[in-house]
Amino acid sequence: MADAPDAAEIARLRAEAAQAAAEAAEARAAAAQAALDAALAASGDPPAAAGAAAPAAPAPSTVPAAPAPAPGDALTGYAQEVAQRYAFTGPSIALGALLDGGAPVPGAPVRLPLAMLNRHGLVAGATGTGKTRTLQLLAEELSDAGVPVFLTDIKGDLTGLAQPGARSDKLLARTRALGQDWSPSSFPVELLALGGAGAGVPVRTTVTDFGPLLLSRVLGLNDTQESSLQLIFHWADAQGLALLDLKDLRSTVAYLTSDAGKPELRDIGGISTATAGVILREIAALQAQGADAFFGEPAFETTDLLRTAADGRGVVTALELPDLQDRPALFSTFVMWLLADLFGSLPEVGDADRPTLVFFFDEAHLLFTGASKEFLTQVVQTVRLIRSRGVGIFFVTQTPQDVPADVLAQLGARVQHALRAFTPEDADALRATVRTFPTSPLNLEEVLTSLGTGEAVVTVLSESGAPTPVAPTRVRAPRSAMGPAAPGTTEQVAAASPLAARYREPVDRESAYELLTARVAQQQAAAQAARAKAEADRAARAQAAEAEKAARAHDRERREQLERDEARVRAASRRARSAGSSAIDSLLRSAGTQLGREITRSLFGTRRRR
Repeated sequence: MADAPDAAEIARLRAEAAQAAAEAAEARAAAAQAALDAALAASGDPPAAAGAAAPAAPAPSTVPAAPAPAPGDALTGYAQEVAQRYAFTGPSIALGALLDGGAPVPGAPVRLPLAMLNRHGLVAGATGTGKTRTLQLLAEELSDAGVPVFLTDIKGDLTGLAQPGARSDKLLARTRALGQDWSPSSFPVELLALGGAGAGVPVRTTVTDFGPLLLSRVLGLNDTQESSLQLIFHWADAQGLALLDLKDLRSTVAYLTSDAGKPELRDIGGISTATAGVILREIAALQAQGADAFFGEPAFETTDLLRTAADGRGVVTALELPDLQDRPALFSTFVMWLLADLFGSLPEVGDADRPTLVFFFDEAHLLFTGASKEFLTQVVQTVRLIRSRGVGIFFVTQTPQDVPADVLAQLGARVQHALRAFTPEDADALRATVRTFPTSPLNLEEVLTSLGTGEAVVTVLSESGAPTPVAPTRVRAPRSAMGPAAPGTTEQVAAASPLAARYREPVDRESAYELLTARVAQQQAAAQAARAKAEADRAARAQAAEAEKAARAHDRERREQLERDEARVRAASRRARSAGSSAIDSLLRSAGTQLGREITRSLFGTRRRR
């Protein structure tokens, strides 16, 4: 895009014009003198009136050319101040021209210094006010300046960057009024798609790289559940288990809450069954939304965003988000992961004359809605520190109130499109927005509600770091197609991408799922062997018990038999003794009887006869 010339350029052109005029005058004088000399020679007269010396050609003027007027010299009042304060000495990009009384002032161009774009910015405004076209223009200008750009393409109409724009009388009338030398142009575009959900090159990352904090945001976990998820990640890292996709995470949670895994988790704190159940249900719900395609390998290298084309222009990488309404937390958090990964990958660059990458975060309110305190803290820290890596971030949303105050405090550039005040809440938001701008003589409440499509109130940081005056601006027209690219163009761009060969096909290598499945199988086999051994031991003990029981029964039977034998012997002995005693007793009784008879007879006086 041809930029409006700055003061230094105008001065250079003036000097060249003066020099060319002097040289032309000298050449014409020399030619006239030569013609005169030739005429005099032909007539026989000596040159220059009979031998008088010819007048010398006029020497180039030694009086310096009048300096070009400084920006704003031909202007007055606030327009002059804006023109002077937006005339930067270093490289810059053109945004538009000051609006004065509703008409653009080409002599007061509004520009953004490249050196300050890593101080971040905000593009805000109601729906239909031109935010997307402003984003497109900024991407074009940065690409022309050799700065790579990343942007999220919510509606798919930024694919038009890959095609030249179309001329029209209305378009040319607008650009001429701005002093914009408009010509159609396409730009080097790279199309990405999360998990292949689109025509672009698939973008994936691993669950481990995504981390528990961002994943908790996607799963909608509370603080307690988030802490439990961090514990699970810690255990997996300690065990050397790679969490590459969602099935890895799901199998890890299931293992740690099983009988086999509980002892291991108990050693590092443990999680409740209810919490584990919530995490597992949320993972299953995320998988049902098709998020399996977003997590896995090959993982996207964020340094692939830092590319320039063969002609030196920065590559504009557009991330397609066609189904944003279905998974807003996932998409916005995934983009935040890109930023966090860039922060960890890029070196410190200090204060450079241009950024390493400019990152446009469309629908930025999705990032902050329902975010936990810890998540917001990490976002603020990333925004604050990533500028030292040369990365600038532009948040694109409807009102500044969509972005937390701690984040707004880090922003240096503001492009505020029209706001509407149809309700008391809208009016309050309008007044709050006005209070965030630098002091100016403008009635910003009136200006912001009267801006047309493609017009905005702008303030940026100058090269010294001071805010520039608030400038109502008519934004320049993009040179690429303002809308979706023609059918087939996105497919051609994606097919020609040098990244396609590396990221197109997913890879499923051995990870936590396979390792834990093998571990569980080993544990089950060991448990089964232990059970078999225990059963064999129980059988052996039972057999031994039976043998001992039989032996005791046999011993008892022998004892009883012996006791019976002894009893029989004793009985026999008693009988024997009893039998011998009876014979004697009979003999004695017989003898006694005889003796008794004898005694009796004797006593009674009778005797036995002989």
